[in-house]
Amino acid sequence: MEKIYGDLKGLKTSQVKALQRIYHQRLPIDRVTTPEFAQRLAAVSTDINQAVCAYVDRRGHVIRVGVGSPHQTQIPVLELPRYGAERLCGIRCIATQLKIEPPSHSVLTAMAVQRLDAIALLTLTGTGFTRKGGGATGYIREGYLAHLVPHPEVQWAVSEPLSLDELDQQDFLDLAEGLEEEFRRVFVAQQVDTDHERVVIAGLMTDQMDEATFKNGLQEVARLVETAGGDVLQTLTQKRSRPHPQTVLGAGKVSDIALAVQTLGANLIVFNRDLSPAQIRNLEKRIGVRVVDRTELILDIFAQRAKSGAGKLQVELAQLAYQLPRLTGRGQAMSRLGGGIGTRGPGETKLETERRAIQKRLSRLQQEVDQLQAHRARLRQRRQHHSVPSVAIIGYTNAGKSTLLNRLTDAKVYAADQLFATLDPTTRRITIADEQADHSDGPRSLVLTDTVGFIQDLPPALMDAFRATLEEVTEADALIHVVDAAHPAWQAHIRSVMGLLAQMPVAPGPILLVFNKLDQASTDALELAKDEYPQAVFISAVNNLGLDTLRQKVLQLVDYAVAS
Repeated sequence: MEKIYGDLKGLKTSQVKALQRIYHQRLPIDRVTTPEFAQRLAAVSTDINQAVCAYVDRRGHVIRVGVGSPHQTQIPVLELPRYGAERLCGIRCIATQLKIEPPSHSVLTAMAVQRLDAIALLTLTGTGFTRKGGGATGYIREGYLAHLVPHPEVQWAVSEPLSLDELDQQDFLDLAEGLEEEFRRVFVAQQVDTDHERVVIAGLMTDQMDEATFKNGLQEVARLVETAGGDVLQTLTQKRSRPHPQTVLGAGKVSDIALAVQTLGANLIVFNRDLSPAQIRNLEKRIGVRVVDRTELILDIFAQRAKSGAGKLQVELAQLAYQLPRLTGRGQAMSRLGGGIGTRGPGETKLETERRAIQKRLSRLQQEVDQLQAHRARLRQRRQHHSVPSVAIIGYTNAGKSTLLNRLTDAKVYAADQLFATLDPTTRRITIADEQADHSDGPRSLVLTDTVGFIQDLPPALMDAFRATLEEVTEADALIHVVDAAHPAWQAHIRSVMGLLAQMPVAPGPILLVFNKLDQASTDALELAKDEYPQAVFISAVNNLGLDTLRQKVLQLVDYAVAS
């Protein structure tokens, strides 16, 4: 039986059957609608005193009938045919409305989100004639024809009011094919790089955030997207007292995001916060493209950056720990009973099977991480046995830790202006000539370890998985905390790093604060930093400025750590 979509509450059986009979109609392929079809919709719409929508494919078949506006009855994006940014979906909507007004923004947005070929909006007014058996039939006063246009600033075009005869004379096939040809030319001219994700960033600002923190967080997400290999096309934000439990953002903003996705040809939405599996599922259903949260984005970058076996091991452990509670968000495929040899019997679901497999893999990875942890502990004990002091270089991601290690030790570690450019810790020996007069033992040796960069709200899965690496921080005799003095949020970065250090199971040793990128920082920022942290060292690792002073300060720091 043909399904009627929308709100059917209060409809009589005869009215539902009248709606179902719309499915039996067929339209010419070269006409938006016909007077006969339009009047049939008008009759049903007037009888139920509600708007009615009929969705028609290019063969003229009615494929969906709904009660309500095009916004209320739209086809879920995931159920639509996907032809890419250069094509329309091959479906037009013929809808009635009871008010005399042009298509509303919600109607046009629904058209854009679905990439409909066109919308014909028919306005009903008064009563026309009385049919046999009673019941008034409305007539069509006028209609509007709306369609998308391939223009970066104007998403759609709406006709002037048209009579039913004028609407009937529109050559629909010529219109649809002409639009697709224009879309195709624009698509080719843009030279879309298929190797890069085309990303729209979505941000929610709650009452617990201040404006500066929110903006810095969005900029950081944009840097993360670029680091992961994506192109940020647009950033959309909303301010709410608290996140919407189902979609994080309000329904109107979700529609705006869906519109931006269709207009810009985006294929990924990145949120500035963590999302629940249900929220991801709801958002993907409404927007029609993949949705990831901040944690998943960071995990993806870590997966790209991990080069050593230890790094890959820890990244996989973090990814599986993240995925395990989110398996239920992957749709019906995870809840079907297994089929085939080895899956019959007790009726274990695919979800249970995959969850069990992940738990087994997690247990094995956990054992390997424990072995890695023990191996690093033996290396540290060997250094301690030879009385070689160790210093760990820590700091917010992209503060310049790897560049500093290269300058001090000639380590040749990969360094770039990227977030998490290096992931695997690197340990190098350094010899420093002690310039203090009361020392006569000559040059002194110690080891420097470059650690993984910290970030605000570091995902718990990463904290746990990388404990073997982070122990290099807690077991070091002293720490060099590198700060990007040129970053506008350097104070927040310091707080984030110190907050993460406070979560370590073992309190770290003494810390030397080092402000890097002296050559790029503003005078005001440097003066503020010197006032707040008079004991800090100011350097430019790239330009080799202040490194001699840093070396002597490191020796003093190690002496203090050993003495205490």
